[in-house]
Amino acid sequence: MQGHWMSIDDYAHMTHLERSAVEALIVRGKLTTIVEDGEVFIDPGHGMAGIVPSGLHELSASHADVTLGASFVEKTIGTIINLHEKVLVAKEETIESIKNENLFLKEALGSLQELYDEDRKTIATLTEQLRLSQQEVEFMRRKYKLMWGKVIDEYGAQ
Repeated sequence: MQGHWMSIDDYAHMTHLERSAVEALIVRGKLTTIVEDGEVFIDPGHGMAGIVPSGLHELSASHADVTLGASFVEKTIGTIINLHEKVLVAKEETIESIKNENLFLKEALGSLQELYDEDRKTIATLTEQLRLSQQEVEFMRRKYKLMWGKVIDEYGAQ
């Protein structure tokens, strides 16, 4: 078989039509079919006009077409609404996930800010201690220079 052929049951399941409705379409020549080993196969790529009426004239042509068209349209709309609801649920889940992620990032940023503030205080304290130590070292250097300077002068005078 060339193309993509499927059995009547598979085609009926795919289009959400009853098997009898598919057989009615085959009898009216609306679907392209092939018989192989006693089994009827349908080409789903052709004959879509038989399932979806192209205009009001076809809808009013027979009661079977109106019933078939209305059933198909209802099922199609139902499928579209179902898919739309799934998309909305997925969208809400995505939004909730992003909100949770943003909350986590906000909390992490707050923690980092606190750590940064503590580090700044520590750096300021250490800087002050270093300044005081440097002053003390400078004071001790002058003191010993002055003291040893007198000893050297006295020793040199003798």
